[in-house]
Amino acid sequence: MNPNFLDFSKAKVLILGDVMLDRYWQGDVSRISAEAPVPIVHVQEIQDRPGGAGNVALNVVALGGKVSVFGLCGDDEAGVTLRSLLQQHPIDTHLLTVPQMPTVTKLRVVSLHQQLIRLDFENPRMVPEAAQALQQQVQARLGSAQVLLLSDYGKGSLTNMPALIAMARQQGVTVLVDPKSTDFSVYHGASLITPNFKEFQAVVGPCHTEEAIQEKGQALLRQHQIDALLVTRGERGMTLLRRDQPAHHLLTRAKEVFDVTGAGDTVIATMAAALAAGYSLEDAMLFSNAAAGVVVGKLGAATVSVAELRYALNTVFQRGGVMDESQLMRAIKEARQRGERIVMTNGCFDLLHPGHIAYLEEAKALGDRLIVAVNDDASVRRLNKGPERPINALESRMAVLAGLAAVDWVVPFSEDTPERLVSRLSPDVLVKGGDWAVEQIAGSQHVLQQGGTVKSLPFYEGHSTTSMVERVIAARESLLEKV
Repeated sequence: MNPNFLDFSKAKVLILGDVMLDRYWQGDVSRISAEAPVPIVHVQEIQDRPGGAGNVALNVVALGGKVSVFGLCGDDEAGVTLRSLLQQHPIDTHLLTVPQMPTVTKLRVVSLHQQLIRLDFENPRMVPEAAQALQQQVQARLGSAQVLLLSDYGKGSLTNMPALIAMARQQGVTVLVDPKSTDFSVYHGASLITPNFKEFQAVVGPCHTEEAIQEKGQALLRQHQIDALLVTRGERGMTLLRRDQPAHHLLTRAKEVFDVTGAGDTVIATMAAALAAGYSLEDAMLFSNAAAGVVVGKLGAATVSVAELRYALNTVFQRGGVMDESQLMRAIKEARQRGERIVMTNGCFDLLHPGHIAYLEEAKALGDRLIVAVNDDASVRRLNKGPERPINALESRMAVLAGLAAVDWVVPFSEDTPERLVSRLSPDVLVKGGDWAVEQIAGSQHVLQQGGTVKSLPFYEGHSTTSMVERVIAARESLLEKV
């Protein structure tokens, strides 16, 4: 995958879900009301935008995909406005008008890029007959798309989803769900679900560790026969879980956050467009993560263009840093096209000391790019480091390593040894610190068979994480004795 040749033009996506109208009243605040302790907003600009499933459709179109959207609206001014806004874009629009139901509208009052208040206009009463009629329209069109996207905001447009999902899957259509319900049985059999972390915990319970996220996520996938789960985690990025496969993590790429409104819509829309265009699930995740990083830098529910996405992806590849395996594979491919030599090492790197720095600098000198593979927290504990280790969690350890001048890419692994990862990445040079014999270094056989080099570099005397911990404990005990 080359970011410069992104193409979503062949993507055909059907969207069924809760459409709504997003309204923005923007103005300046210069004084507080004499009637109550509230700011007075001098409204200077009014904007109306499609929201909910409508915003998802706009995001697919912005990437160049073809989309049909199905939803319910009321026989009111907001419904007329929403329909008109959607029809201003190349969106195949199917809004079923329900006279007794107001169009769902969210009004946000904004000043200086800050939301002051949001007012919701809706009637929570369900309209099952209209929802069923809408679903029948979608069923008749399943053969015209590669992806069916269910945008669930809990407003009543979606009903009997398991039957629709089963029908779509039988016809070879990939089914993506942006969930609202805490009962995931209503999404049984879906291809991919994209809850945010709060929604995920509402279903599976509190998750205080990466291991808990993986264990509970895998159980959820098996229970409801869902193929994959993409948990969006705000500033902590996103985690992709597939049944009985290792988790994939991506850190967030947002540089500055103005507004998270609609970020979830952008994520699932980008996933849908990418999968419908024939990209892999890993590529789709990478695109979605980059797109979310762009859209939160904009005010309100927004979209991302192919040019913006291309720029964001190129920035990721050029900058390096923490990556998941699939992302790193692409970065290595591009580096090799530039004739660069890849060096790889691994370790826990719990508390960095001068010996680590010297070792990594020496490893980097053996090539052009240095990969550091880092044991996750569970594997550190399994390596007889003790229940109190690691002192620093995986994300912290990787962030520190990524900040070193000698380190280009940092990637986590969950096994006791990096042998599988080494075989997948196939570095030109494999390096291990200590007195290891070459044949004892995990992955050495693969690297040598591929014509690469394996080296054992000596550690610098007088420096070790264990000795650092022992000195800290001794200093603490000494201080307590004095107290």
